[in-house]
Amino acid sequence: MIAALRIQQLQTRIARFDDQQAYRELYTSLYPSLYHFILEMIKSRQLAEEIISDVFIKIWEKRKTLEEIHNLRIYCFVASKNLTLNQLEKQKRTATCNLDEYAAHLHSMNVDPGQLMITEEMLKRVQQVVESLPVRCRLAFKLVKENGFRYKEAAEILDVSTKTIENQLAIALKKINAAVHFDVCRSIQLSVGN
Repeated sequence: MIAALRIQQLQTRIARFDDQQAYRELYTSLYPSLYHFILEMIKSRQLAEEIISDVFIKIWEKRKTLEEIHNLRIYCFVASKNLTLNQLEKQKRTATCNLDEYAAHLHSMNVDPGQLMITEEMLKRVQQVVESLPVRCRLAFKLVKENGFRYKEAAEILDVSTKTIENQLAIALKKINAAVHFDVCRSIQLSVGN
């Protein structure tokens, strides 16, 4: 994850000097987290890539006023969310769905089991629980736990209160805990039986 200070430096270089190298670094630094965030909502790799491109095209077009943005990282996530919601609204009108891209998305999910220090079976259960969460709850969880946003920042991105983020995370963690606790109990019973 790119540091806030580095983003500010890049933001200043882009705004003041039309620095294309700084623009590229900003793009490559934010792309992975924006991509996964958008993909959670839209389930289309191609559309996620297009939305990110649109966000960064707007950043370049508005580069002279870029320093007016207080937190560029949050700005990028909010812009991504808004463009994604617009795209979802268009999709509702046309009622199309690409199941191949959705299946590819499910296979592309990656969580570092070493970082989580849980078994592969438990990891699968946690992923299933996270994926089964309501959209807002899942997005809140992923913004805070995977993208490292503070509650206030996640609330700003999703346009909800900080309390809503706290509640959504409590729901997510309760469901994950129940799933993991179930596996632990089953594992203990199986090992005692042997």
